[in-house]
Amino acid sequence: MMAQSEIIITDKNKIITASENAQQAAKILKIYLDKSFAKPFEIAADSKKETNASEIILSISENEKLKPNEFIIKSDSKSIYLIASNQKYLRYAVYTLLEIWEFRKFTSTENYIPKVTQLTFVKNIQKVHQPSFDYRALLYPDCYDEDFRDWHKLDWQVDDFGIWGHSFSVLVPAKEFFKTNPKLFALYEGKRNTESLCMSNDTVVDLVQKKMTRIIEEKPNAQFYSVSQNDDVVYCECAECKALNKKYGGPQGSFYYFLNKIAAHFPKTKITTLAYLHTFKPPVNLKIEPNIHTIFCPIELNRAKPITAENAASFVKILENWSTTSPHLFLWDYTVQFSNYMSPFPNFESFQGNYKLFKKNKVKGIFAQGYSDIPGDFSELRQYLLAKLMWNTDIDLEATTADFLRGFYGKAAPFVSKYLNLLETNQKKSNAYLDIYSSPVEARNTFLTPQTIDQYDQLLEQASAAVENDSVLHSRIQKLRLALEYVYFEQAKFYGKNQHGMFIVNSKGEKEVKEGLTERVLKFARACNQFGIYELSEGGLSPDNYYKEWLEICKNTTTHLGEDLKVNFITQPSNEFKGKGSYGLVDGNRGYRDFNINWMGWYENNPEIEIETKKLNFNMLKLNFLNDQRHWIFMPKKIKVYGFKDQKWNLLQEKICDNLTEDFEITTKSWEITDQSFSSFARIKVIVENQSEIPLWRKRKNKKPMVMLDEIELYKK
Repeated sequence: MMAQSEIIITDKNKIITASENAQQAAKILKIYLDKSFAKPFEIAADSKKETNASEIILSISENEKLKPNEFIIKSDSKSIYLIASNQKYLRYAVYTLLEIWEFRKFTSTENYIPKVTQLTFVKNIQKVHQPSFDYRALLYPDCYDEDFRDWHKLDWQVDDFGIWGHSFSVLVPAKEFFKTNPKLFALYEGKRNTESLCMSNDTVVDLVQKKMTRIIEEKPNAQFYSVSQNDDVVYCECAECKALNKKYGGPQGSFYYFLNKIAAHFPKTKITTLAYLHTFKPPVNLKIEPNIHTIFCPIELNRAKPITAENAASFVKILENWSTTSPHLFLWDYTVQFSNYMSPFPNFESFQGNYKLFKKNKVKGIFAQGYSDIPGDFSELRQYLLAKLMWNTDIDLEATTADFLRGFYGKAAPFVSKYLNLLETNQKKSNAYLDIYSSPVEARNTFLTPQTIDQYDQLLEQASAAVENDSVLHSRIQKLRLALEYVYFEQAKFYGKNQHGMFIVNSKGEKEVKEGLTERVLKFARACNQFGIYELSEGGLSPDNYYKEWLEICKNTTTHLGEDLKVNFITQPSNEFKGKGSYGLVDGNRGYRDFNINWMGWYENNPEIEIETKKLNFNMLKLNFLNDQRHWIFMPKKIKVYGFKDQKWNLLQEKICDNLTEDFEITTKSWEITDQSFSSFARIKVIVENQSEIPLWRKRKNKKPMVMLDEIELYKK
């Protein structure tokens, strides 16, 4: 019965090209079938009516009333038919047929081709295949490979966009125009600012139109051209722009008023723009021109769970508003942890629910930003699942994941699967917010506790043992283990001399790096380089520089008299930057350049700290501060030190700090305060005066200055 209900294909059957432009797709099908069967397949131009042999017939047809992004796979009682309206989607039909026959392309270099003597296909069926989203682009390593993109039916923004992303600085460069005509640029917080343009200035419109004309002439084959704000919150507040913002619902109002003018000037050109930061919401009472494609950029979301009206009501409402406002709604999906490419980030469960929500709300295109060309943690699985979901949001995600793990990790797959599941289970239990700019230090009490890291490591040890005789598969498990190594190193910096820390205290009371640990970091850096992981974060830190920083941290130790004293916060630091609490200021562990590790931060308010010194014999205080102006972290204005005696606080020393200068290098600075009377007080109080406002070069709305303090060191000099 089975044979009667199925078409049987062997290497005696032919591939038929029913139209001349079907040759390319036919050759692709032949390449894969030839690898699968013992003998090569023949491609013929015509089907012979008199033969009873089954055939695979490929055609590009205008008779089937297919949309440009659809194809048909059908069969009669004898043959299989692949039909599309263009060459690209006929190729997609070929890849879909191959996947039905269990051929796989897991990565650009890892294929699965079954070795067979025959393949079968159900008789007398027909299915029209169409994507869940019209535009599907991924920014992951294997997407740089054309064959991988073609197999997974992916677009490629590098070729498709004549101008990409944030583009104001390209269209009206500040270097060229700001000095001579500052009014072209945004009036923001009372000053002209190069980070944005004046949306109501006719000269800006004229300049953008002229620059766009040149770019369109230079790149006529591009599908899209981006006219988008720079990567900043700056927007124009001149009287004319303010009036437009009031009329059309906010800063996005003047922006779309301006953008409509550009779009109307190029009515046949697809103009894209980013709905991002101050343009996140749609304008009100303003119709958007029909050739504008809005790319909605939801950067601030919990990536731990699918978006729903229950857990993200305001976001869903904005998405719904965009779906009725934008003539062509795209979405920029942030799918990895950009601050730590090698840290586990269990957001897989959110993918399918989110994509179904986006489809329901008429999102027509998705750009999923990943690690770019860097093979970060689970990059292979991430890109595979996202590609499948972009084409069809209704796939069986669990089965697709299992299929990939079996194909890519072989006998190690069951253990890798358990590792993934345990990561997600621990994340769910903790119910912690999963942020794309978080860190393994922030997750130390949730899904990346030292105890859970041990459990994950045991599973990957089993995975490694299962494939120890296969160098390729063993290497893939070693890449997964790099993530756990990275977490261990980052948390070891944080824990310092305490349990799980990088230091031990020797018999002289000095801190030493644990034996063999620095060698492990070097091994990690070398392994990253071998795997092509040339950066560990969006910020661009290379593995080699990571190792160099580790060596600096090893040297940056301190042993001082105040370690482990009782410290009280009179003013509390920000909840995000409490670190180990007050103990973190006297734990003998200095911070370095990463504000997430061993720094405590106060937003706008002044740090006020009491140290119970109990008349300890010391005469010098050393305070360490961080300068990271990109993240609005600045040096203090003033430091005051008080001693408590006779039921009152006595001012002992006051240090006026240097005036701020524009400096985007991340640096640390220490101030030493000496006083021979320190030892006569049972308690010492330190008050740090934070900057009262953000300096002009970093001034942004709703941003407050932060001062970050690390170790308070006590010495007898």
